[in-house]
Amino acid sequence: MQKQMRLFFLVGLALLLAACASTQTKSGKISDYSSVRVSGSVSRDFERSLEYLAEQDYVSAIELLQSVVEREQRLPAPYINLGIAHYKSGNEAKAEEAFLKALALDEKHPVATNELAVLYRKQGRFAEARKIYVNALAENPEYLPLIKNLGILCDLYLQDLQCALAQFEQYVQLEPEDRDVTIWLADIQRRAGK
Repeated sequence: MQKQMRLFFLVGLALLLAACASTQTKSGKISDYSSVRVSGSVSRDFERSLEYLAEQDYVSAIELLQSVVEREQRLPAPYINLGIAHYKSGNEAKAEEAFLKALALDEKHPVATNELAVLYRKQGRFAEARKIYVNALAENPEYLPLIKNLGILCDLYLQDLQCALAQFEQYVQLEPEDRDVTIWLADIQRRAGK
């Protein structure tokens, strides 16, 4: 079972990296970081940091990712992963700092915006989280984590059923096989009298 969980986590990290590798902007233009050449040692260390994250060895992941961002400061992915590792280890201030550095490199990066907004939501900074989600969705209208997390924010934290309803309806249109969100949508429709 633990092997399956580790494999699932690694697949999730690979998808995160794929999202970090290119981002579609509102104009339809792709921000592609594949043309950025990095040294082999940076690539190896980044890959090893993913293994540490999968193993939930956040201290080692942070140490290695710090080394990566000291040597390579042009890519948002190491900063995003550093933010995730800091968050998982309980250091929200460092997590926020890392997410903001990723966004300084690519202000429209959907993964970085989503992670920062989730952090703000968990800190009770609901208005800031909502603003980030709304702005990010204007640039990335079909990025499922943004849609889902805005729906969660609207439903559970802001008690804005119309906002939650709109988000979950859009999410289910794009991802009809997600049973959890389908159930959440039915519950919100019931509560909203629809």
